[in-house]
Amino acid sequence: MILSDIEIKNYVEKYKMIEPFEDTRLSKLEKRISWGVSSYGYDLRLSDEFIVFQKDSSEVIVDPKNFDIKKLKKIKSQSYTIAENNFVLARSLEYFRIPRNILVIVFGKSTYARCGLIVNITPLEPEWEGYITISIINPLNHKIKIYSNEGIAQAVFLKADKLCKISYKDKQGKYQAQKDITLPK
Repeated sequence: MILSDIEIKNYVEKYKMIEPFEDTRLSKLEKRISWGVSSYGYDLRLSDEFIVFQKDSSEVIVDPKNFDIKKLKKIKSQSYTIAENNFVLARSLEYFRIPRNILVIVFGKSTYARCGLIVNITPLEPEWEGYITISIINPLNHKIKIYSNEGIAQAVFLKADKLCKISYKDKQGKYQAQKDITLPK
């Protein structure tokens, strides 16, 4: 079952599921990409922190088993322009605490999808918590600009009929309670 806006608000009150939580959809602000609760989900925002490849990184091989952090740099900015055929790692502005009976699927917002941008976020498993690390991919041959403190993706909350046997917290997942943009472990 997909949680409605009222059920999402109830889970936020009971479990502090999303902090900070915006209980109205903010979309009427001129030239802003919307965020906040929606009919059946929550549009999360992008923080102002990004991890990007340094300019001399054209020969880098990205290896999840041996991630070379020396080729990366962390920046803070109100916006970031992603170069052609490149990607950036970022994090959500909101901190999430997922209850044991909930699974969250996150999709990129249509505003960015219509610009060709791909937002990749893996499912938020039951009892996972933390800031979401977001992979933002520009597969095109032109630059795309992204904005901090505005919507980047929509989370859809799926409620299970039965509790899972082993949650993310139970298995001591390696990305539990991440406070920052987290690189592959």
